Amino acid sequence: MNEKIWLSAPHMGAKEQENIAQAFATNWIAPLGPFVDQFERDICKFTGSKNAAALSSGTAALHLSLILNGIQPNDIILCPTFTFSATVNPVLYMGAEPVFIDSEKDSWNMSPELLKTAISTLKKEGKTPKALMIVHLYGMPAAMDELLQIAAENNLLVIEDAAESLGSLYKGRHTGTFGKAGVLSFNGNKIITTSGGGALLSDDEELISKSRFLATQARDKAPHYQHSHIGYNYRLSNICAAIGCGQMEVLTERVAARRKNFEKYKEAFADVKSIYLPDEPEGYFSNRWLSTIVIDPSKTKDHKTREDVRLKLETLNIESRPLWKPMHLQPVFEKHRSFMDGTSEQLFKNGLCLPSTSSLSNEHHQLVVNTIREVVQ
Repeated sequence: MNEKIWLSAPHMGAKEQENIAQAFATNWIAPLGPFVDQFERDICKFTGSKNAAALSSGTAALHLSLILNGIQPNDIILCPTFTFSATVNPVLYMGAEPVFIDSEKDSWNMSPELLKTAISTLKKEGKTPKALMIVHLYGMPAAMDELLQIAAENNLLVIEDAAESLGSLYKGRHTGTFGKAGVLSFNGNKIITTSGGGALLSDDEELISKSRFLATQARDKAPHYQHSHIGYNYRLSNICAAIGCGQMEVLTERVAARRKNFEKYKEAFADVKSIYLPDEPEGYFSNRWLSTIVIDPSKTKDHKTREDVRLKLETLNIESRPLWKPMHLQPVFEKHRSFMDGTSEQLFKNGLCLPSTSSLSNEHHQLVVNTIREVVQ
């Protein structure tokens, strides 16, 4: 069996182990500590956000963002259908109602036109949406100018799920810093990792202060354990933050490596008519967290599909993955309202995520390319 080629493996630098050793030497093992404080400062410095709370996961950050912005049961939250379920699960935690919007063809993110259709239709039915959840898929920024304008015109709270897009820019501004709250993920498969972790970003200092309070079990200021609010165990540990501080030092390099992976795939498949790789629209800068392709079976040899390619890669111990299965097709969400034009379903049917680890070797990259070309040609 060939050496495993992962889709998106962690890539450690030189500083992480040193930081962990320091945390052990000073006995800062439990949640919170100096590395948590440093990690929050590093995130703010990198993204330009005024405040950040380091948390146990991106999902925790999304959940707190909804709580702190007053989302109530049955509130309507407009969400992209083309995303990972973690975007939508916190909406259901709150007892709120997700309404799914299909993708635009350029960025694969939420379609502004379908968003307008959804809002207009809901209002005619006497329903007023409360919030807009924006996702930057695979590191590609969403159409922020259009989406933010629609949100402003309809008094919608904006929350950004930037879990996949740390290091991505829209017209020079970091994703995750446009809305009332932005969310990052440092899961093991992300562009940098803390093993598991996330962050909540906001220019609203009070919101971040309250998020830290709720994330540490909402313990009141008292010599005894006293609680006036429901709390959560959502804070990041000092050990995980120590890893994160080391990872932040190499983040720019990791973005460059991921973008280079994509450019190498694009060049390698430039002459293959059956394979399409998404371009960056003008003003967009993607971290290219995952390199993705769309395969047109009508142009491949013997009408080979995305699944034929994936299974062939699997026989060589190469991990690849279909693009996200849209939320409106998921059994757990299929009863919820959706506004579709077929774009996300087509992308799911024909799209594939390729090995994108920032430490991907030239040899492994070439093996992936050669295998795909063999199948489709």
